[in-house]
Amino acid sequence: MPSPDFDPIAEARRQWDTHWEDSPTSQMAAVTSIFRAQQILLARLNEHLAPLDLTFARYEALMLLYYSRRGELPLGKISDRLQVHRASVTNVVDKLCERGYVERVPHETDRRAVLARITPEGRRAAKKATEALNAADMTMQPLSADACERVYELLRPLRAAADGFSPA
Repeated sequence: MPSPDFDPIAEARRQWDTHWEDSPTSQMAAVTSIFRAQQILLARLNEHLAPLDLTFARYEALMLLYYSRRGELPLGKISDRLQVHRASVTNVVDKLCERGYVERVPHETDRRAVLARITPEGRRAAKKATEALNAADMTMQPLSADACERVYELLRPLRAAADGFSPA
């Protein structure tokens, strides 16, 4: 295990500077930091969700259904809203169905479409999972709420550029 004083991203940045003159070192360090933070957060979130047999991907889909007006959405809309490939949504919904949190139902008017519908057990799991994540401050320690707000705002233009919304 590396020394607690060793920062692998700082070392990568140093190496980048040494080997790639006039390159976007700050951008490389930012991208690497964001990806490492994502790995850390995903592991922490999944640890809190594991007792309910949820992963963060399953939790996101479950919450999307929880918040939807009718408690159901077409799989394609889930894919669009979560910004993931349709095959990934199929896998996530399959796992939620296996656990009894979601059921697949035919669309009322479109025979080609399938809806995912949250079950009462899914609503209970969504509530318990959210309570656990809220109690853990969404696993964002050691960042304060103010620091989290700054991160959110700092990344807003990047999200806007990718998603086509205005960051104003």
